[in-house]
Amino acid sequence: MRPTAPTPLTSRRGLLFGTAAVGAGAFLAGCTSNDPKDEKTAAEDRPADDKPGRHVTIGFAGPQADHGWLNAINDNAKRRARTYSDVTLEITEGSNDTAAQIGQVETLINKKVDVLVVLPADGKALTQVGLKAMRAGIPVVNLDRVFNTPQAYRCWIGGDNYGMGLNAGHYIGEKLKDTPDARVVELAGLDNLELTKQRTKGFDDALKNYPNIRKVARQAADFTVESGQAKMAQLLQAQRKFDALWNHDDDQGVGALRAVEQAGRDGFLMVGGAGALSAFQAIKRDDGVLKATVLYPPTMSASAIDLARALGQGKGVGGMAEYEIPASVTLYSAVVDKDNVDRYMPTGFR
Repeated sequence: MRPTAPTPLTSRRGLLFGTAAVGAGAFLAGCTSNDPKDEKTAAEDRPADDKPGRHVTIGFAGPQADHGWLNAINDNAKRRARTYSDVTLEITEGSNDTAAQIGQVETLINKKVDVLVVLPADGKALTQVGLKAMRAGIPVVNLDRVFNTPQAYRCWIGGDNYGMGLNAGHYIGEKLKDTPDARVVELAGLDNLELTKQRTKGFDDALKNYPNIRKVARQAADFTVESGQAKMAQLLQAQRKFDALWNHDDDQGVGALRAVEQAGRDGFLMVGGAGALSAFQAIKRDDGVLKATVLYPPTMSASAIDLARALGQGKGVGGMAEYEIPASVTLYSAVVDKDNVDRYMPTGFR
């Protein structure tokens, strides 16, 4: 015997406030039944999968796509939603103006969408509208830039900035571990962003494992091609010799590579960040200094659609024993080099 399907009201409010009770009830039903058929059906009903289920309208609100990665976020969400016959995606025009984005989220709340996916331009500024949605019984999937309180979202999914720096540092460390007095430089992103600080800390922590390696210089750029070129030119002028470069962002890396070419420099390896298609292509050609990049995957928005659909249908996640989706999902920052670049090439953003 299994619990009856929840009404639309309980499917929204129950996900926020009653999932533990529903999960426990389903668990007991599965465990106390002596009918193997009942147990199998209960288990099959839990995970999210590709089989059509209850129709779910997902509202999607993100910032303005003024960067290759953010544009890929929107594209991945749209493409993922189209793969489901039981999903309608209501997507807003992205805005970096917090007041405008708050208004867009409020419009989606008023439309009574089943689930919200929000990548806030400013997590702190949009926390109150996240709380408003949750109090209205609309579960929120908070994408990447986190709200100030877990009460403003049902699930958070995003990248691992510390992990990006950590994995970049370990990759460089392993390449240089037999090089005496190895010297590395860092081309960071915007220093006023917490994510930049996390990436730098991860990198510095990884290098502590390699006593033969010293970081001799660091410049902060602005995540743009132009800033990458200008700041890399400064690094090259100040450092006549180094063995490796960790660049936080593949977009600014385009400019950094231009500066390297203009200076006629080589003799070092470069590791990028994020996972741009141009970086993947350069890594595959293997004809320059760029040897690897560390992912900050824009496919997270496709996964956010998966999670939102599961929430709207009252399901868990396929491949997991839990009755509900996790409270948070931190994606892994894989290192992509010539050995595995073909696998990741379809995920590269322009």
